[in-house]
Amino acid sequence: MHFQWYPGHMTKAKRMMQENIKLIDLIIELVDARIPLSSRNPDIDDLGKNKARLILLNKSDLASEKGNEEWKKYFEDKGFYVVKVNSKNGNGIKNVNSVVQDACKEKIERDRKRGILNRPIRAMVVGIPNVGKSTFINTFAGKACAKTGNKPGVTKGKQWIKLNKNVELLDTPGILWPKFEDQLVGLKLALIGSIKDEILNVEELALELIKFLNNHYKGLMEEKYTIPEIENNAFALQNVAESKQCKLKGNEPDLVKAANLIIDDFRNGKLGRITLEFPDKS
Repeated sequence: MHFQWYPGHMTKAKRMMQENIKLIDLIIELVDARIPLSSRNPDIDDLGKNKARLILLNKSDLASEKGNEEWKKYFEDKGFYVVKVNSKNGNGIKNVNSVVQDACKEKIERDRKRGILNRPIRAMVVGIPNVGKSTFINTFAGKACAKTGNKPGVTKGKQWIKLNKNVELLDTPGILWPKFEDQLVGLKLALIGSIKDEILNVEELALELIKFLNNHYKGLMEEKYTIPEIENNAFALQNVAESKQCKLKGNEPDLVKAANLIIDDFRNGKLGRITLEFPDKS
């Protein structure tokens, strides 16, 4: 399966971010805690040179705690400020404000020496589609000020949001990069929902997820779906269809329905806390 998705509005979004970067003190980058490296747009490092950087490991409740800690250390070792958050229920959000102040203390001190007092920190919120930027902004602000949705591509233009007298946020559309050099990155992005499901082969996607779970979370599928021990990924999908009564006319197993069920269960955390990638130990 080949993964690619780069709608025209993303080119415009990248250009807009380049034009606004000079106004920014801090880049707040949201990544998906289940795939922190694969859910980072490599263009953002280039864009954010010489800017303070904060990475939010969002949806950290869906990733394993071991994975969260390893990725936090990985990014901190590279000079980023890092906070684990769950934008939906607000976990970790209270820590963000103090970390924003820490990340921008040099800027605040420069302003003070110039006699500029109380100029708000301007932060650009960036990240790939469906990583939870708008949900984070609304939770951080304590009110609905950014449009949200559970599908990629909801935010189409820029939006300035005044959080308080200390911080202003620039919300930006999610942008992917034009070409995935590594199709494994595309696979992981598809699994978390950052690529539109309509252009994917859902059965193939589910089979890849089953293969990963069987290799790294052995016994999980059997326990969650009450199916025999996995020896073959295709049989596992068929067994899930039978176990969950996913049937077509003529009593044939509905593999597409079963595939969607497994992927939805993974995305919603019903399979437990699963991290799909860990920092390179080499």
